[in-house]
Amino acid sequence: MSKKKYYIVSAEALPEIFIKVAEAKRMLQVGEASTVGEAARLTGISRSAFYKYKDAVQPFQDMKAGRIITFYALLKDNPGVLSSYLSIFANSGANILTINQTIPTNGCAGVTISAETSEMHEDLDALMHRASAVEGVLRLDILAG
Repeated sequence: MSKKKYYIVSAEALPEIFIKVAEAKRMLQVGEASTVGEAARLTGISRSAFYKYKDAVQPFQDMKAGRIITFYALLKDNPGVLSSYLSIFANSGANILTINQTIPTNGCAGVTISAETSEMHEDLDALMHRASAVEGVLRLDILAG
C-alpha cells in the first residue's frame, strides 16, 4: 500500500466540485444542513459526488485543528487591548499554552501566543477574523502550526 501524498493548492485552482464538497462538509459540521442530502442540494452537487470526494477534500485550516498553533499579533499599547485579545482565544475553546510579549515601543507591542486548538468550537478562520477585529489589534499572523 502506498503512502498518501498531500498538496496545498490555491482554492482558485481546484475544480468547482472540490470547493462545493468542502462547503457541504462545513454546512454539516456547523449545523446549516442536517443531512448529506440537504448539504448536497444546498451546494448544488449530488450525494454521490459528496461521498466520492468527502474524504479527499479537507480545507487547510481544518487540517490544523487538534494541533498547537503559534499566533503573532502586533497590539497597540492601550489598557485592555491584550485582555480583549486573549478573551477571543478563551471564548473559542483554545487552550493558551504560552504568551510572550515584547516591551512596548512606539506605542505597540508584539505578542506571541501558542495555543492547543483541539477543543476549539469554532474554525480557525472565525478565530482569526474575531481576533483581528479586536480594537487595538494592528496585525495578526499564524507563525507555525
